[in-house]
Amino acid sequence: MVEDIVKSLGLLCLGSRFRRIGERLQADTQQIIEELGVSIQSAQYPFLAAIDGNGPLTIGELAQAVGITQPGATRTISQLLELGYVDMQASAEDQRRRLISLTPKGHDLVAYSKQSVWPRIEQAVAELCGDMSGPILQQLAVIEEGLAEAPLARRGNFQKEQKQ
Repeated sequence: MVEDIVKSLGLLCLGSRFRRIGERLQADTQQIIEELGVSIQSAQYPFLAAIDGNGPLTIGELAQAVGITQPGATRTISQLLELGYVDMQASAEDQRRRLISLTPKGHDLVAYSKQSVWPRIEQAVAELCGDMSGPILQQLAVIEEGLAEAPLARRGNFQKEQKQ
């Protein structure tokens, strides 16, 4: 059997390992979503949840809420518009601002998801994580906050030592 090099390199490949875990979680989540009869991608759910929780939002606000780039948010919203789950209208206060809101079809999907889909996924992930749910979430938050404060390129002494 070939050694799992990503795992064996530890912190050196932490990003690759997170990506691998993330891709696996999303694929498994997608399978549950499809089993429950929903025809959207798992990555689209956070957008629906953000609109449901905050009301109409701009593309920029959605990108910020979900933690992705504005072009990525634009692509996802375009897909949700095409599927009929969201609507885009000019803001009453500022016609230049385009607000994204849930359509009745979107509200129905979110209601169904809150009742059936999201609890099933959350329960599956909780079972996977076992007793680790608190600490792992706290550790991930520390990593995210640390990356927001200073990216990896600004960390470590190697680069500083090279310049001396």
